[in-house]
Amino acid sequence: MSKAASTIIVPIDFSEQSLIALKQSYNIARFSKAELLLIYVIDEDFLETLEHLFKDQAYEDPVKDQAKQRLDKLAREVEKETGLTVNTTIRKGKIYEEIVSVANEVKASFIIMGTHGAQGIKKKFIGSNAARVIKEAHCPVITIKGKEHHRGCAKILLPLDLTKETKEKVVKAVELARFFNSTIYVLSILESDDDFISGRLARQMEQVKGYIEQYNIPVVTEVIRADDVPATVIEYSKKIDADLIVIMTQQEVYWVEMFIGFAAQEIINSSEIPVLCIRPTLRDTTEFVTS
Repeated sequence: MSKAASTIIVPIDFSEQSLIALKQSYNIARFSKAELLLIYVIDEDFLETLEHLFKDQAYEDPVKDQAKQRLDKLAREVEKETGLTVNTTIRKGKIYEEIVSVANEVKASFIIMGTHGAQGIKKKFIGSNAARVIKEAHCPVITIKGKEHHRGCAKILLPLDLTKETKEKVVKAVELARFFNSTIYVLSILESDDDFISGRLARQMEQVKGYIEQYNIPVVTEVIRADDVPATVIEYSKKIDADLIVIMTQQEVYWVEMFIGFAAQEIINSSEIPVLCIRPTLRDTTEFVTS
Protein backbone atom coordinates (compact mmCIF):
# COMPACT_ATOMS: atom_id res chain seq x y z
CA MET A 1 0.00 0.00 0.00
CA SER A 2 1.40 3.41 -0.98
CA LYS A 3 1.93 6.04 1.65
CA ALA A 4 -0.89 8.58 1.89
CA ALA A 5 -0.01 12.00 0.53
CA SER A 6 0.63 14.78 3.00
CA THR A 7 -1.62 17.83 2.95
CA ILE A 8 -0.95 21.55 2.69
CA ILE A 9 -3.69 23.82 4.00
CA VAL A 10 -4.31 27.03 2.05
CA PRO A 11 -6.94 29.36 3.56
CA ILE A 12 -8.87 31.13 0.79
CA ASP A 13 -11.11 34.18 1.13
CA PHE A 14 -10.76 35.09 -2.57
CA SER A 15 -8.76 38.21 -1.74
CA GLU A 16 -5.72 38.97 -3.90
CA GLN A 17 -3.37 38.05 -1.06
CA SER A 18 -4.93 34.63 -0.46
CA LEU A 19 -4.67 33.85 -4.18
CA ILE A 20 -1.01 34.93 -4.20
CA ALA A 21 -0.42 32.56 -1.27
CA LEU A 22 -2.13 29.78 -3.23
CA LYS A 23 0.28 30.24 -6.15
CA GLN A 24 3.20 30.11 -3.72
CA SER A 25 1.95 26.76 -2.42
CA TYR A 26 2.49 24.93 -5.70
CA ASN A 27 6.25 24.38 -5.43
CA ILE A 28 6.04 23.47 -1.74
CA ALA A 29 3.36 20.91 -2.61
CA ARG A 30 5.64 19.39 -5.22
CA PHE A 31 8.56 19.39 -2.77
CA SER A 32 6.61 17.58 -0.08
CA LYS A 33 4.57 15.43 -2.52
CA ALA A 34 1.48 16.90 -0.92
CA GLU A 35 -2.10 17.51 -1.85
CA LEU A 36 -3.58 20.98 -1.44
CA LEU A 37 -6.63 21.52 0.74
CA LEU A 38 -8.33 24.87 0.17
CA ILE A 39 -10.35 26.00 3.16
CA TYR A 40 -12.96 28.75 3.21
CA VAL A 41 -14.25 29.74 6.63
CA ILE A 42 -17.65 31.39 6.99
CA ASP A 43 -16.99 33.88 9.76
CA GLU A 44 -19.61 33.17 12.41
CA ASP A 45 -19.49 36.76 13.71
CA PHE A 46 -20.19 38.17 10.24
CA LEU A 47 -23.00 35.67 9.71
CA GLU A 48 -24.58 36.55 13.05
CA THR A 49 -24.43 40.25 12.15
CA LEU A 50 -26.24 39.62 8.86
CA GLU A 51 -28.92 37.53 10.51
CA HIS A 52 -29.36 40.12 13.26
CA LEU A 53 -29.84 42.94 10.73
CA PHE A 54 -32.14 40.94 8.47
CA LYS A 55 -34.08 38.80 10.91
CA ASP A 56 -36.42 37.24 8.36
CA GLN A 57 -33.66 35.81 6.20
CA ALA A 58 -31.33 32.84 6.63
CA TYR A 59 -27.86 33.43 5.22
CA GLU A 60 -25.76 30.41 6.14
CA ASP A 61 -26.89 28.06 3.37
CA PRO A 62 -26.70 30.63 0.53
CA VAL A 63 -23.27 31.83 1.70
CA LYS A 64 -22.04 28.25 2.01
CA ASP A 65 -23.38 27.24 -1.40
CA GLN A 66 -21.82 30.23 -3.13
CA ALA A 67 -18.49 29.72 -1.40
CA LYS A 68 -18.45 26.02 -2.30
CA GLN A 69 -19.11 26.75 -5.97
CA ARG A 70 -16.31 29.33 -6.14
CA LEU A 71 -13.87 27.18 -4.16
CA ASP A 72 -14.54 24.04 -6.21
CA LYS A 73 -14.12 26.03 -9.44
CA LEU A 74 -10.80 27.41 -8.18
CA ALA A 75 -9.64 23.91 -7.20
CA ARG A 76 -10.37 22.50 -10.65
CA GLU A 77 -8.49 25.40 -12.27
CA VAL A 78 -5.46 24.79 -10.06
CA GLU A 79 -5.51 21.04 -10.78
CA LYS A 80 -5.59 21.73 -14.51
CA GLU A 81 -2.76 24.28 -14.25
CA THR A 82 -0.45 22.35 -11.93
CA GLY A 83 -1.35 18.66 -12.05
CA LEU A 84 -1.62 18.68 -8.25
CA THR A 85 -4.49 17.09 -6.34
CA VAL A 86 -6.62 19.86 -4.85
CA ASN A 87 -9.46 19.32 -2.37
CA THR A 88 -11.78 21.81 -0.70
CA THR A 89 -13.63 22.25 2.55
CA ILE A 90 -16.07 24.83 3.90
CA ARG A 91 -16.22 25.52 7.62
CA LYS A 92 -18.18 27.90 9.84
CA GLY A 93 -16.74 29.41 12.99
CA LYS A 94 -13.84 31.58 14.06
CA ILE A 95 -11.42 31.74 11.17
CA TYR A 96 -8.21 30.86 13.01
CA GLU A 97 -9.88 28.09 15.04
CA GLU A 98 -11.23 26.36 11.95
CA ILE A 99 -7.94 26.61 10.05
CA VAL A 100 -6.02 25.07 12.96
CA SER A 101 -8.74 22.45 13.53
CA VAL A 102 -8.63 21.28 9.91
CA ALA A 103 -4.81 21.26 9.95
CA ASN A 104 -4.89 19.02 13.02
CA GLU A 105 -7.53 16.72 11.53
CA VAL A 106 -5.54 16.03 8.36
CA LYS A 107 -2.12 16.24 10.07
CA ALA A 108 -1.09 18.98 7.64
CA SER A 109 2.56 19.35 6.65
CA PHE A 110 2.23 23.12 6.14
CA ILE A 111 -0.26 25.94 6.32
CA ILE A 112 0.40 28.58 3.65
CA MET A 113 -1.62 31.75 4.12
CA GLY A 114 -1.71 35.30 2.90
CA THR A 115 -1.48 38.15 5.36
CA HIS A 116 -1.80 41.90 4.97
CA GLY A 117 0.25 42.62 8.08
CA ALA A 118 -1.15 45.44 10.20
CA GLN A 119 -1.63 49.15 9.75
CA GLY A 120 -1.68 52.30 11.84
CA ILE A 121 -1.51 51.91 15.60
CA LYS A 122 -1.43 48.11 15.21
CA LYS A 123 1.63 48.13 12.95
CA LYS A 124 3.69 46.21 15.51
CA PHE A 125 1.28 43.27 15.44
CA ILE A 126 0.31 41.00 12.60
CA GLY A 127 -3.35 40.38 11.83
CA SER A 128 -5.18 38.51 14.55
CA ASN A 129 -6.11 35.48 12.43
CA ALA A 130 -2.58 34.98 11.12
CA ALA A 131 -1.14 35.50 14.61
CA ARG A 132 -3.42 32.93 16.19
CA VAL A 133 -2.83 30.38 13.44
CA ILE A 134 0.94 30.77 13.83
CA LYS A 135 0.64 30.57 17.60
CA GLU A 136 -1.63 27.51 17.76
CA ALA A 137 -0.79 25.40 14.69
CA HIS A 138 1.42 22.38 15.29
CA CYS A 139 2.70 22.35 11.71
CA PRO A 140 4.96 24.98 10.09
CA VAL A 141 3.15 28.06 8.78
CA ILE A 142 4.32 30.11 5.79
CA THR A 143 2.97 33.66 5.67
CA ILE A 144 2.84 35.48 2.34
CA LYS A 145 2.63 39.29 2.55
CA GLY A 146 4.36 40.60 -0.56
CA LYS A 147 2.76 40.82 -3.98
CA GLU A 148 5.64 39.53 -6.12
CA HIS A 149 7.70 36.42 -5.45
CA HIS A 150 10.25 34.30 -7.27
CA ARG A 151 9.08 30.98 -8.66
CA GLY A 152 11.74 28.94 -6.90
CA CYS A 153 13.60 29.15 -3.61
CA ALA A 154 17.24 29.86 -4.49
CA LYS A 155 18.16 31.68 -1.28
CA ILE A 156 17.00 30.75 2.21
CA LEU A 157 17.78 33.11 5.09
CA LEU A 158 18.30 31.41 8.45
CA PRO A 159 18.68 33.85 11.37
CA LEU A 160 20.22 32.25 14.47
CA ASP A 161 19.72 33.11 18.12
CA LEU A 162 21.60 31.51 21.00
CA THR A 163 18.67 31.76 23.38
CA LYS A 164 16.08 30.19 21.10
CA GLU A 165 15.42 26.72 19.75
CA THR A 166 17.44 26.14 16.61
CA LYS A 167 17.47 22.48 15.57
CA GLU A 168 14.03 22.34 13.96
CA LYS A 169 14.45 25.35 11.73
CA VAL A 170 17.90 24.20 10.57
CA VAL A 171 16.49 20.78 9.66
CA LYS A 172 13.55 22.32 7.81
CA ALA A 173 15.81 24.74 5.95
CA VAL A 174 18.01 21.82 4.87
CA GLU A 175 14.99 19.85 3.64
CA LEU A 176 13.84 22.77 1.51
CA ALA A 177 17.35 23.58 0.28
CA ARG A 178 17.93 19.99 -0.87
CA PHE A 179 14.76 20.07 -2.96
CA PHE A 180 15.17 23.57 -4.42
CA ASN A 181 19.00 23.48 -4.77
CA SER A 182 19.12 26.52 -2.53
CA THR A 183 21.94 28.36 -0.84
CA ILE A 184 21.36 28.84 2.89
CA TYR A 185 22.45 32.15 4.38
CA VAL A 186 23.07 31.80 8.12
CA LEU A 187 22.86 35.13 9.94
CA SER A 188 23.81 35.77 13.55
CA ILE A 189 23.04 39.18 15.02
CA LEU A 190 25.29 40.20 17.89
CA GLU A 191 23.52 42.55 20.28
CA SER A 192 26.23 42.49 22.95
CA ASP A 193 29.94 43.34 23.19
CA ASP A 194 30.42 40.44 25.60
CA ASP A 195 33.28 38.22 24.39
CA PHE A 196 31.69 35.12 25.94
CA ILE A 197 28.45 35.60 24.00
CA SER A 198 30.40 36.41 20.84
CA GLY A 199 32.37 33.18 21.25
CA ARG A 200 29.24 31.10 21.76
CA LEU A 201 27.68 32.61 18.63
CA ALA A 202 30.80 31.77 16.62
CA ARG A 203 30.81 28.15 17.84
CA GLN A 204 27.09 27.76 17.19
CA MET A 205 27.46 29.12 13.68
CA GLU A 206 30.29 26.68 12.94
CA GLN A 207 28.15 23.78 14.18
CA VAL A 208 25.21 24.82 12.03
CA LYS A 209 27.48 25.43 9.02
CA GLY A 210 29.01 21.97 9.43
CA TYR A 211 25.58 20.35 9.68
CA ILE A 212 24.39 22.04 6.49
CA GLU A 213 27.57 21.20 4.58
CA GLN A 214 27.04 17.50 5.34
CA TYR A 215 24.27 17.66 2.73
CA ASN A 216 26.47 19.40 0.13
CA ILE A 217 24.34 22.52 0.40
CA PRO A 218 26.07 25.86 -0.31
CA VAL A 219 26.12 27.94 2.86
CA VAL A 220 27.09 31.54 3.57
CA THR A 221 27.60 32.75 7.15
CA GLU A 222 27.67 36.28 8.48
CA VAL A 223 27.68 37.97 11.87
CA ILE A 224 26.26 41.49 12.13
CA ARG A 225 26.44 43.71 15.20
CA ALA A 226 23.08 45.48 15.62
CA ASP A 227 20.52 46.48 18.24
CA ASP A 228 17.33 45.97 16.21
CA VAL A 229 17.13 42.26 15.33
CA PRO A 230 13.91 42.27 13.23
CA ALA A 231 14.98 45.31 11.18
CA THR A 232 18.41 43.77 10.60
CA VAL A 233 16.89 40.49 9.41
CA ILE A 234 14.59 42.34 6.99
CA GLU A 235 17.41 44.54 5.68
CA TYR A 236 19.71 41.55 5.17
CA SER A 237 16.96 39.57 3.42
CA LYS A 238 16.60 42.42 0.91
CA LYS A 239 20.37 42.69 0.49
CA ILE A 240 20.72 39.04 -0.54
CA ASP A 241 17.37 38.98 -2.39
CA ALA A 242 16.16 36.06 -0.25
CA ASP A 243 13.25 33.87 -1.29
CA LEU A 244 12.35 32.62 2.18
CA ILE A 245 13.08 33.54 5.81
CA VAL A 246 12.94 30.69 8.34
CA ILE A 247 12.19 31.68 11.93
CA MET A 248 11.00 30.16 15.18
CA THR A 249 7.89 31.53 16.88
CA GLN A 250 6.76 31.73 20.51
CA GLN A 251 10.11 32.98 21.77
CA GLU A 252 8.49 34.68 24.73
CA VAL A 253 6.96 31.49 26.13
CA TYR A 254 5.63 33.20 29.25
CA TRP A 255 3.54 35.75 27.40
CA VAL A 256 -0.24 35.48 27.35
CA GLU A 257 -1.36 32.87 24.88
CA MET A 258 -2.64 35.11 22.10
CA PHE A 259 0.80 36.53 21.32
CA ILE A 260 3.85 35.14 19.61
CA GLY A 261 7.32 36.57 20.22
CA PHE A 262 7.89 40.22 19.44
CA ALA A 263 10.79 39.63 17.05
CA ALA A 264 8.76 37.05 15.11
CA GLN A 265 5.80 39.43 14.88
CA GLU A 266 7.97 42.22 13.55
CA ILE A 267 9.59 40.05 10.90
CA ILE A 268 6.28 38.55 9.72
CA ASN A 269 4.56 41.93 9.73
CA SER A 270 7.33 43.74 7.83
CA SER A 271 8.67 41.17 5.39
CA GLU A 272 7.63 41.24 1.75
CA ILE A 273 9.50 37.93 1.49
CA PRO A 274 7.65 34.75 2.54
CA VAL A 275 8.31 33.76 6.15
CA LEU A 276 8.33 30.14 7.33
CA CYS A 277 7.30 30.02 11.01
CA ILE A 278 8.16 26.88 12.97
CA ARG A 279 6.70 26.22 16.39
CA PRO A 280 9.44 24.91 18.69
CA THR A 281 9.20 21.71 20.68
CA LEU A 282 10.89 21.13 24.01
CA ARG A 283 13.08 18.31 22.78
CA ASP A 284 14.98 20.68 20.48
CA THR A 285 15.83 23.42 22.96
CA THR A 286 19.44 22.41 23.49
CA GLU A 287 20.41 21.48 19.96
CA PHE A 288 23.15 23.59 18.32
CA VAL A 289 23.65 25.62 21.53
CA THR A 290 27.15 25.49 22.90
CA SER A 291 28.06 26.05 26.51
